[in-house]
This record gives sequence, C-alpha cells and structure tokens, in this order.
Amino acid sequence: MEMTDIRASVASSGAEPSHDVQILRLYIAGQTPKSIKAFANLKKICEEHLTGKYRIEVIDLIQNPQLAAGDQILAVPTLVRRLPEPVRRIIGDLSHTERVLVGLDVRPAS
Repeated sequence: MEMTDIRASVASSGAEPSHDVQILRLYIAGQTPKSIKAFANLKKICEEHLTGKYRIEVIDLIQNPQLAAGDQILAVPTLVRRLPEPVRRIIGDLSHTERVLVGLDVRPAS
C-alpha cells in the first residue's frame, strides 16, 4: 500500500456549509495503515453517497493531542459528524460501508 500523507488532507465537495452538508472530522494517531485505510474508506463513502455535500477535516492527535478532549475521543481512528446535529461518532477503519451510512444517518445512493 502506498503511504499517503493524510495529516494535512482536507477533502471538500466545494459546497458552502449549510443544513444539508455533512461536516466530518476524522481523528487519527499518525500515519498508520489503519488511519490511511480509514481516510480512504471515508473519502470513497463520501464520493459515492454524499456527492457535493460533505467536508472532511483530518486531525492527527500525535501532533495535536489537546484536540481529543473537545470531541471526547477515546480511540482512533474515530469519525465525528459535527453537522448536521446531532453529533455522531464512529470508531474504526470505516470498512463496513453500511454501518458507516447508518451511523451518519445517510441513505445509500441509488
């Protein structure tokens, strides 16, 4: 697997934040294979099911450990949906697409 630097990665649909845009934060701990897989899985899910309606922020807790407290992060990788409310958390590498969609309250694209 090619090691991709995801620390500074922010994927955006280009959409301005509104009530139908998903604001997602992916908390990772360094460039581990599990972190890279979680980012790749999340990006794929967003491109397939949230086209034009998402923004991803990647937060590396190795570089910014103080940011874990704000979203009550206890394990990594963890995905936090900030908007729309309510806030939702999904722990793991996001490889189970159906579980991620249910967790984000998103209907699968037809």
